[in-house]
Amino acid sequence: MSGIEGAVAVVTGAGSGVGRAVVLDLAEHGTRIAAADTDPDGLADTLRTLGERGHKAHAFHTDVSRPEQVEALFDEAETLLGPVDTVVGAAGVLATGPVADCPDDDWHRVLAVNATGVFALGRAAARRMGPRGRGALVTVASNAAGVPRSGMAAYAASKAAAVAFTKSLGLELAPRGVRCNVVSPGSTDTPMLRAMAPDPEALIAGDPEHFKIGIPLGRLGRVEDVAAAVRFLVSDAARHITMHELYVDGGAALR
Repeated sequence: MSGIEGAVAVVTGAGSGVGRAVVLDLAEHGTRIAAADTDPDGLADTLRTLGERGHKAHAFHTDVSRPEQVEALFDEAETLLGPVDTVVGAAGVLATGPVADCPDDDWHRVLAVNATGVFALGRAAARRMGPRGRGALVTVASNAAGVPRSGMAAYAASKAAAVAFTKSLGLELAPRGVRCNVVSPGSTDTPMLRAMAPDPEALIAGDPEHFKIGIPLGRLGRVEDVAAAVRFLVSDAARHITMHELYVDGGAALR
């Protein structure tokens, strides 16, 4: 796909899961990477894997819920790598449980990372890519943003906010040639999923007691599936696509 080789990308959540898969995928296709996360050990593992594959990236310890750290991330990345033209927001946290039992701290933490973090990333990207008249941003959200999930109200609300924000940002930046899209995975085999569901394969069949349907394709998603969708949306192959939400969930949302 053209438009990827030689690009400069900021990827958050790069220390594990989907974020790490995006870093590995884009690097394999010639993108220069600024990999950001709050987990130094996870970042080190990501860079180690990249090195084993003959690639490298620059690591940044960044808390996306702190806008000043996001601004610093972009400044440092552009100093080291050049103008950023690709941004992937894959940082995310999860808290589960009934709304009646949800602690204030869980609500604020999930919204801070999953919603405020997307805002901070999008604003920093807009300030730089907008004036240059080029660029692509992808927010990794969740199909929970569009389908209610019992016991996941805070997470679903945060991801719905991320989707709405990204589409609104895309509308503002479209006249400047900057595209903003969303990839919404379903149940994907990541450390976050395994922490929530010790037997993730059971999710394939669904859970009628919690009003959760199964996965029509009969398999859990893999992080590589999500990374491939992200790569498409940031490439020139998607040059006429913006403000779009791409579900990567095996049909679980029945969309």
